[in-house]
Amino acid sequence: MEELNGRPVGPEELRALALTNYGHFTTMRVEGGRVRGLALHLERLVRDCRVVFGAELDPGRLLEYLRRAVPAGGGAAVLRVTVFDPALDIGHIGGDADPAVLVTARPAGGMSLPAIRVRSMEFVRDLPAVKSVGLFGALHQRRLAQRAGYDDVLFVDGRSVVSEGGTWNIGFVRGDEVVRPEADSLPGTTMELLRQVRDWRTEEVTLGRLGGFEAAFATNAAIGVRPIAAVDDIAFAADHPVIDELRKAYFGIPDDQL
Repeated sequence: MEELNGRPVGPEELRALALTNYGHFTTMRVEGGRVRGLALHLERLVRDCRVVFGAELDPGRLLEYLRRAVPAGGGAAVLRVTVFDPALDIGHIGGDADPAVLVTARPAGGMSLPAIRVRSMEFVRDLPAVKSVGLFGALHQRRLAQRAGYDDVLFVDGRSVVSEGGTWNIGFVRGDEVVRPEADSLPGTTMELLRQVRDWRTEEVTLGRLGGFEAAFATNAAIGVRPIAAVDDIAFAADHPVIDELRKAYFGIPDDQL
């Protein structure tokens, strides 16, 4: 399913997205017509549109488009909302913007996923606080990690300070304490929801300090909470009770009707 501004979209209207690739997005999991953190997703789209295009998005308009994409029969799907301007191109990117909203849907996978092994790589995304469509750098690093035998990549800066994963936030467990790295990264909706139901602290985490943690986990809207078995050659307890607690807490967060 693909719709642009609430109607079927043709290939010509997607040329700017394919060739210029300037815009932003959010991804949410919908089950039974309901979404966890719906308000956070809408806030992200409105906020990022101001940064990327200097324009306003109407949340009511966004909700209208999302409701059209809800699977019939209440099944689970992952909805992606991409905001871009079909009229902007590489040579005239500075023009006044009239952003359009592309909604796509794909079947959702399961949320009880095995632990992953990740490789640390030095990389910082452009405008880390914005969920931009320009994913080449991040996906290139993910490809390199997977070609080296890992499941995914974890980004660090030039001082080996941990920030975020390829398309997910990361957290660590020390005793019964949950720690979020203090670094430039995307403010993920899943991590924000967890912060609202579980005490945690923020501190600078470097690769050299990872041995002081017992467990690590990844979060995003499509997978919820997923254990991390290792970062490079540092192993973590994938079955740590705090990770199980976080999963249960996440599933217990009330969702919102679209």
